[in-house]
Amino acid sequence: MQKPLEFYTNQKLHFEKELMLLKKKLAMSSVLRLVVFLSAVLSTYFLFDNIKIVIPIAAFWVILFLYLLFRHFKLQTKSNLNKALLEINNTELKVLNRDYFLLNEGNEFINPAHTFSYDIDLFGKGSFFQYCNRTVTNEGRQEFVELLLNNDISNIKEKQRAINELSQHPKWRQQFSALASLVKVEHPAEEIADWIQNYKTVFSKFIGFFPKVFSVISLVLVTLLSLQIIPEQLLLIWFLFGVGISGAFLKKVSKLYGEASKAKDTFKQYHKLLNEIESISFTSKILKQKQQEIQTETQKASLIFAKFSKVLDSFDQRNNLIIAIIGNGFFLRDLQQVNKVENWIHNYKDKVENWFQVIAFFDAQNSLANFTFNHPSYVFPQINTSKGIIFSKNLGHPLLHKSQRIDNDFRIQNKQFFIVTGANMAGKSTFLRTVSLAIVMGNIGLPVCADEFEYAPIKLITSMRTSDSLADNESYFFSELKRLKFIVDQIKNEEDFIILDEIVKGTNSTDKASGSKKYVEKLGNSKSTGIIATHDLSLCKIENDLSAVKNYFFDAEIINDELYFDYKLKDGICKNMNASFLLKKMKII
Repeated sequence: MQKPLEFYTNQKLHFEKELMLLKKKLAMSSVLRLVVFLSAVLSTYFLFDNIKIVIPIAAFWVILFLYLLFRHFKLQTKSNLNKALLEINNTELKVLNRDYFLLNEGNEFINPAHTFSYDIDLFGKGSFFQYCNRTVTNEGRQEFVELLLNNDISNIKEKQRAINELSQHPKWRQQFSALASLVKVEHPAEEIADWIQNYKTVFSKFIGFFPKVFSVISLVLVTLLSLQIIPEQLLLIWFLFGVGISGAFLKKVSKLYGEASKAKDTFKQYHKLLNEIESISFTSKILKQKQQEIQTETQKASLIFAKFSKVLDSFDQRNNLIIAIIGNGFFLRDLQQVNKVENWIHNYKDKVENWFQVIAFFDAQNSLANFTFNHPSYVFPQINTSKGIIFSKNLGHPLLHKSQRIDNDFRIQNKQFFIVTGANMAGKSTFLRTVSLAIVMGNIGLPVCADEFEYAPIKLITSMRTSDSLADNESYFFSELKRLKFIVDQIKNEEDFIILDEIVKGTNSTDKASGSKKYVEKLGNSKSTGIIATHDLSLCKIENDLSAVKNYFFDAEIINDELYFDYKLKDGICKNMNASFLLKKMKII
């Protein structure tokens, strides 16, 4: 597999060259169309008196111009696709250098009440979501968010296989994302699927064949008129009869047209995405299963979507005055289109929602596969319960650049609790978030930032950042108590990994020490495992009473009147604190 930097650089150069060629072709196409148009006007003008010659020549120019117009449209579409692909590779080159702060932050997904996401900065500026997310559709983004939040510890090996396999197809992933980005839809797929699934047929079966019969009669009458067998008045009466029939159904047709118009761009976009999913061969169980979900007995889902897209485009032509009058007067065109729309909905209403979900799944999985591709040195966690809950070597935080990151070995047995002390800024909070994020990534199926990582899949619960709530009239202390109560309730019936940053912070030191000790004892006697960071050194004495509790610390040293941190996790209790030193150093006291 190519290295990410090399791959993105080559892709960028390739699409830059392609865009230059396409710009030249588009410029030539524009000039050629202008030449053809002027030639058509001039030839028609000079040969206008000779009807026998001017009609075929005019027809030739019209056909040629339409061909050039179609060719120009294809070139423009290809150019737009290349621009999207170029933008994708430019973005990835920036992200490799940790320049990702202009990407979507996902602030709408921030939820302080969630089990762990708020504490570990899963969303927001500089978050894991901002760094990892490459979803293009609204549904794909929601699917990706649910993967991050659901705390699901099932089928991890299958998840890993799917992500790993998809990561090995970077060109396919980029093509999928580029296509998805080209058409902007105003209405979410969920809304469209809901409309289709709940649609009740408005028009009777009579509509299915009557417009066809009416159209045949119209053609017969036109033929008879051209042979001068019938008078013009009869054709006019028939035309007005057709307009009257169309007018009688106008209200119902307009209502269906308004609803169907919302789906037009969605189907125009999604049939191409379904085609991409169908065009690739997978071996992993999850990816193959998703491909099978869009298969039908007769034809591909992409073709079914494409046909409906064409039906909706054709329906949209009713806004053309000439087509609307002539088409409805002679062919009851609106009723024909209505019949096609309702037939499609009737045949596929139970499948559309699932097809949309498959597209959202691949959009979300692309982000996970892209992350995996960008980090070839990361390792997929090995599922192993014999070495405890986590056994890792050189575990680091994935959002920190390698040159700035200090990695730590970390091993913890089942039902153990580590009490971690340390000076301010020594690395406690970063370490807690590193372990938390590694668990979340492992449960999703992602590789983690470590040289080795073995673990027993486990759900995560954290309490690291509590805030008061003016809206709910809650104090900081009461909010914290609610969070601690939530944790106690959660671990009654299941084994979880608990990460706490200080306990009962919102009270005096004596009360805090007493309450913290009792809470740690309660956790230590549960089936769960975890880490508790604290500045309260008295809490470390619990190690003497509970064999499940172990003390670790992050140190700080003052060397030549400067504060020095090594950010390494060590056995024991922290002896050096730095608050007074920093207050003096910054001339606050």
